[in-house]
Amino acid sequence: MAHAPEEAAEITSISSALVLNIGTLTENLIESMLISIKAAAEKKIPVVLDICGAGASSMRNSACIRLISTGKISIIKGNASEVSCVAGLDVTTKGVDSTEVSYDLSNVAIKLSDKLSCTVVITGKKDFIAGGGRLFTVDNGSELMGKVVGTGCMAASMIGCFAAVLPDDLPSACAAALSAWGIAGEKASEKSSGAGSFLVHIFDELSSLSEDDILAGNKIAEA
Repeated sequence: MAHAPEEAAEITSISSALVLNIGTLTENLIESMLISIKAAAEKKIPVVLDICGAGASSMRNSACIRLISTGKISIIKGNASEVSCVAGLDVTTKGVDSTEVSYDLSNVAIKLSDKLSCTVVITGKKDFIAGGGRLFTVDNGSELMGKVVGTGCMAASMIGCFAAVLPDDLPSACAAALSAWGIAGEKASEKSSGAGSFLVHIFDELSSLSEDDILAGNKIAEA
């Protein structure tokens, strides 16, 4: 949450992972992100880039290029249209909403991961995670998660938490994070009458999620 360039390096230096999100982009924020990336590289902590809204404007596209070009991004996370855009494929976008993509998403994730030497996460009804020559899919989640603004950003924060704990196996960390987040969503949806109550319940379920819940409910597969 450190947006000011004056404190970006200092805050990053006391962190175990760095999550960057271009959802509310400004030129100053891009500057702060570049400073934070440098500080994260010096500390050797994972860097997660949520390419929120990639393809919606030339500024966002340019920011993605600048941030990725540092060569210090550990994990790129986005929905199908956002990741396809960053991969240079022909897609349309409506801001942060995922639009229909006709490409093989597992192939998109693998090729972009190989090209950039990082882990690539594509979120959606089924999540795809590619990195280090491995491919995971995650089938956990609820349709209500797509009806609440910010759940994608929260997923990126989950990935950052898990990456901090498992920095030497980022593909597995991403899969575990998305599965845990999806399980919380599944449990919350059972108690919810709509998007408003779902938002309350998912925080409750996430805060009380146990190891047994995750082991019993995870729908992770490795190709």
